[in-house]
Amino acid sequence: MSDLVQLTKDDALAIVTINNPPVNALSPGVPEGISEAIAQISKDDSVKAAVVIGGGRTFVAGADIKEFEKLRSGTKPRGEGMLPLLLQIEDCRKPIVMAIHGTAFGGGLELAMAGHYRVAAPEAQIGQPEVKLGIIPGAGGTQRLPRLAGVAKAIEMCASGNPVKADEAFSCGIIDRIIEGDLLAGATRFAREIADRPTPKTRERGVRLGTPEQNSAAFAAARESARKKQRGMTAPLAAIDAVEAATKLPFEEGCREERRLFAECLNSDQSKALIHVFFGEREVAKIPDVPKETAQIPVKSAAVVGAGTMGGGIAMVFANAGIPVLLKEADQAALDQGLSKIRKNYATSVERGRFTQEFVDERLKLIQPTLSYDGFERVDMVIEAVFEGMALKKEVFGKLDRVCKAGAILASNTSTLDIDEIASTTSRPEFVIGTHFFSPANVMRLLEIVRGKKSSKEVIATTMQLSKKLGKIGVLVGNCRGFVGNRMFHPYVRESVFLVEEGATVEEVDKALYDFGMAMGPLAVGDLAGLDVGWRIRKEYRHLEKPGIRQAMAGDRLCELGRYGQKTGVGWYKYDEKRRAIPDPEVTNLVRGWAAEAGIPQRQVSAGEILDRCIYALVNEGARILEEGYALRAVDIDIIYLNGYGFPSYRGGPMWFADTVGLEKVYDRVREFRRQHGPLWEPAPLLAQLVKQGRSFADFKAGHGATA
Repeated sequence: MSDLVQLTKDDALAIVTINNPPVNALSPGVPEGISEAIAQISKDDSVKAAVVIGGGRTFVAGADIKEFEKLRSGTKPRGEGMLPLLLQIEDCRKPIVMAIHGTAFGGGLELAMAGHYRVAAPEAQIGQPEVKLGIIPGAGGTQRLPRLAGVAKAIEMCASGNPVKADEAFSCGIIDRIIEGDLLAGATRFAREIADRPTPKTRERGVRLGTPEQNSAAFAAARESARKKQRGMTAPLAAIDAVEAATKLPFEEGCREERRLFAECLNSDQSKALIHVFFGEREVAKIPDVPKETAQIPVKSAAVVGAGTMGGGIAMVFANAGIPVLLKEADQAALDQGLSKIRKNYATSVERGRFTQEFVDERLKLIQPTLSYDGFERVDMVIEAVFEGMALKKEVFGKLDRVCKAGAILASNTSTLDIDEIASTTSRPEFVIGTHFFSPANVMRLLEIVRGKKSSKEVIATTMQLSKKLGKIGVLVGNCRGFVGNRMFHPYVRESVFLVEEGATVEEVDKALYDFGMAMGPLAVGDLAGLDVGWRIRKEYRHLEKPGIRQAMAGDRLCELGRYGQKTGVGWYKYDEKRRAIPDPEVTNLVRGWAAEAGIPQRQVSAGEILDRCIYALVNEGARILEEGYALRAVDIDIIYLNGYGFPSYRGGPMWFADTVGLEKVYDRVREFRRQHGPLWEPAPLLAQLVKQGRSFADFKAGHGATA
């Protein structure tokens, strides 16, 4: 028997333990070991029932995702996968009890559903999350789940990919008993109880499958919901199709249809992109010159300077992680306003069921408001979140350097400014780092961690690890204007404004990017963030602009008219009392007038050109950032854009998308734009080099900048 699976006996009970740490994935050797154990149990007349349990912290967290890559590439034969093993379990004449703790996800739940009975620890979770990888269950998950849980719950679980907790799984029929206390002891007691009972085969249950008349409304509603909530994604619709097959076809035929849909999804660009993202989120944690064993600074308390939208959100992030935080403002009115916004945000979370009132009350106790720096001498980390101006930030850091204890980390939430210049006002530049949270900070998952020239490895390691505790994805970037995300965002927005100045409407530009899959169009994003934010930053850097190079003007001209976006009720759009965007013909007239003054010819602009100009502007700047070493890998850029800028996950991020399109095609289009629109479209040298070498962004590894 495989070393990954052990078979032991407890009187007339057999116990099968899966030991494939850390998460007992169904890697090669595990299914074979389970199969051998079931075969032995079937032959052993002294065994009356069996328990299958996971060793360590979980049952089976799913398939080994690397195996999907082998299936796609053909290095692993397709065959029937896990289906024969699951049939073997169902056909065993001895009752098989699946004992679940931790998680039973994907193939883990498919394995559990093949058992005759299922018991679970109270904190266990189960789910079919395959759609998050652009695929669907491939071992009968869409066929067995509706037979246990009913059609509506199966549709919900397979199409959303979201897990359910043990109590919900019990109430809908997936779990037969919740085991309090020791799971193995409870599971063996349960197994002895049912040892003489029948062995119900999940595949033969039909009572919960309903009739076509009963199911039609549920399937129609599910498809409508998937098209809306998972816009652009194909796997959720395939999952719904597969569950529908369970209601219309015999089990074996339903499994064949599921396998067909699974193979279709597995070979799609969406699945390749989403699996790239899955591994990418783990890859970004690896810093070549900061080893895993690097010492870290304990962060048991924190302070935030500035109680505005960002500062208040950051304070919530620390409180939610159980870290006490001081929240400082310059005057009582601003502090009261900040605290009011925090309470309102928490109240919304309670209304939506995300937090309990008890949890919120405890978090609010962790946020201590203050008008002074008293207590800052005791905290382990300070995050500055004041107005985005260099003079003010340097003043704050000078003060922090004087009042904070030696060894405290001083972090800036700046989105564009030079971390080294900020650090220069302190006597401890090695303890200064950038922590660029994204708005709203208590919701957005991304944290750009900006490495200064003197930021120590201990401070970097601490901040990267802290990002996980705060529930964020930390990505280390180098110190340049705008870092990675905003540096790339500038040419993206620039092109969107240029396109409006050349004759496209605001709605046409935003629709082209929204239809591509972006969460919002670039101009709508500007209105949401406040057009004055970018205007202020551009004025700060105006002296660095090269003379004779075209600059986008329409956004700044709108700001001069007081049209800042949603906050003023007018920007690129006008807004009703619920902040819903309404096209504004006045903007079109204004821009046409400004374009005429500037001598910019007007023309019809296609959706294809809008998309290429905006997305390839992102890619070209991303290539420069990679070559200059401000991002460690192309995937780091992808993770930043997926988690901070609303880039569609199923396209894998801008650099992965460019690789998918083909870099030669991207390069040719960039050169075409260079001929049409001038030096702002000069192809990045790395893009040209990779095309010449026949390589991709994924192949390229940076050598400096974000490293030492």
